[in-house]
Amino acid sequence: MAKYKLEYIWLDGYKPTPNLRGKTQIKEFASFPTLEELPLWGFDGSSTQQAEGRSSDCVLKPVAVYPDSTRKNGVLVMCEVMMPDGVTPHPTNTRATILDDPTAWFGFEQEYFLYQDGRPLGFPEGGYPAPQGPYYTGVGYKNVGDIARQIVEEHLDLCLDAGINHEGINAEVAKGQWEFQIFGKGSKVCADQIWVARYLLERLCEKYSVDVEYHCKPLGATDWNGSGMHANFSTEYLRTVGGKEYFEALMAAFAKNVNEHIAVYGPDNHLRLTGHHETQSIDKFSYGVADRGASIRIPHSFVKNDYKGYLEDRRPNSQGDPYAIASRILATIAEVPKP
Repeated sequence: MAKYKLEYIWLDGYKPTPNLRGKTQIKEFASFPTLEELPLWGFDGSSTQQAEGRSSDCVLKPVAVYPDSTRKNGVLVMCEVMMPDGVTPHPTNTRATILDDPTAWFGFEQEYFLYQDGRPLGFPEGGYPAPQGPYYTGVGYKNVGDIARQIVEEHLDLCLDAGINHEGINAEVAKGQWEFQIFGKGSKVCADQIWVARYLLERLCEKYSVDVEYHCKPLGATDWNGSGMHANFSTEYLRTVGGKEYFEALMAAFAKNVNEHIAVYGPDNHLRLTGHHETQSIDKFSYGVADRGASIRIPHSFVKNDYKGYLEDRRPNSQGDPYAIASRILATIAEVPKP
């Protein structure tokens, strides 16, 4: 038997966006524990805006487990928050109520800024660096600085070690801005992995005295790109049957549900979805082939393949809850009858 360090991870009750929380429990197992072997655990919800002090107990229910290569016998345990009975989902538990389709594929492109001393890495103490242009997929100290690439490379390795389906990294349009991509089959699987990847990034940045800034427009109304979390999606029907008629009906459903989508696509999205910096205005809906200024970008491959494959919703922002985003996309798709 070996002692394993179980890092229970959950989302707190802060609004408009929850924070990641984590604490460690030591348990003995004969080998790396399975999800079924992991016990329920508890925490003080009065310290996370999930309970009152007079009745503060909340329960952590493990829902996904990953190796943690930063610790000897380390285990990352993604959890749902439950009420004290251990059965009823807590009101802040968005994972428990989302639509899920194991045949639906999602790929989230998580953009973020690395911040130090109150400003993005590479920004001077006062003012701004050279305008946008060379930073996207850039290389060299003047474009990416001295520690950013080290952070994102270490984060990539940590995710791969954990078995997270991390698909790539790149420097983004603004200085100090980066992106990683996660792909998963099933909305819960992909969203779990986004949250654990976020946790690993934030924890990694501690040793560099760097913070991760997920706000969609941290530099405000300036000529600097905001941060999104573009959602690439497909269902089994869209991949295998598709067709122009079905696609056009799908886009009509997305247009009808604009407000419902924006409501769960992340806070302060009006600051980002302005019609500038590769976005469509928040009050409009559009789609176009290879159009990064549209609400939904259609890949060339989709049209060439008789309207089969995947689509990219570019409206979700970097602070969005992937559980809620994937669920809303599936809800809209479910409205469309299959010819």
